[in-house]
Amino acid sequence: MIQTVSICNTSKHESPAPMPPMNPHAIKVACSNCNLRELCMPMGLNSDELDRIDEVVAARRKIKRGTTLFRNGEKFVSLYAIRTGFFKTCVACEDGRDQVTGFQMAGEVIGLDGIVNDHHTCDAVALEDAEVCVMPFDRIEELSREVTSLQRHVHKIMSREIVREHGVMLLLGSMRAEERLAAFLLNLVQRLHARGFSQSELVLRMTREEIGSYLGLKLETVSRTFSKFVEDGIVEVRQRHVRIINTEALRDIVNPSPNAV
Repeated sequence: MIQTVSICNTSKHESPAPMPPMNPHAIKVACSNCNLRELCMPMGLNSDELDRIDEVVAARRKIKRGTTLFRNGEKFVSLYAIRTGFFKTCVACEDGRDQVTGFQMAGEVIGLDGIVNDHHTCDAVALEDAEVCVMPFDRIEELSREVTSLQRHVHKIMSREIVREHGVMLLLGSMRAEERLAAFLLNLVQRLHARGFSQSELVLRMTREEIGSYLGLKLETVSRTFSKFVEDGIVEVRQRHVRIINTEALRDIVNPSPNAV
């Protein structure tokens, strides 16, 4: 339903790092041997189709913490499958603030915003040192015409983003602060669990302020709500480390039982 967030901490005047050219010395990516393949590539591909996708996903790119993968207004060239690390997407408001619009993690594809008009509409900033697989979109389109499962998978990724957008609209439009933070934590731990991490423990890659930006809450409200969850015995919090003690209580906050008083 939802994603995670953060705030751009790079200078507005800093130009984005140029895309390194693909050359024989670029690190070759083998999707067929990647442990995240089930998350970012379609299932059921035969060996020939996997080899062809390996040719499209030609290089990896390392992104340092706090630097941008792409910027608002930059020409759209590629999609990026995140191999390691966390990203946030954000847009600059008229008053100069950065509004967080999403958090992305390993196994997810980033850059879909650029498809609509051939230019990116947000900044993508690494919340920690990260690595992405570069997937030139023109080559993906060409291969999708021949490998129908790849085309369906791209459509599935786009549809998932639409569903997430609707989830955020519901979150910001009708939920109280406790419901927003509970839904955020449940979504984040669920996504991490799908990648082999704990069902109850997580390390937040974003600050309280960044969470507030994403959830439409003030910093004080986020901190106060975390404190209430701790007092109620729902979570334990040590700086950015969060342990969920009572998952059902979080779920009940988001979807109260009809019999609840």
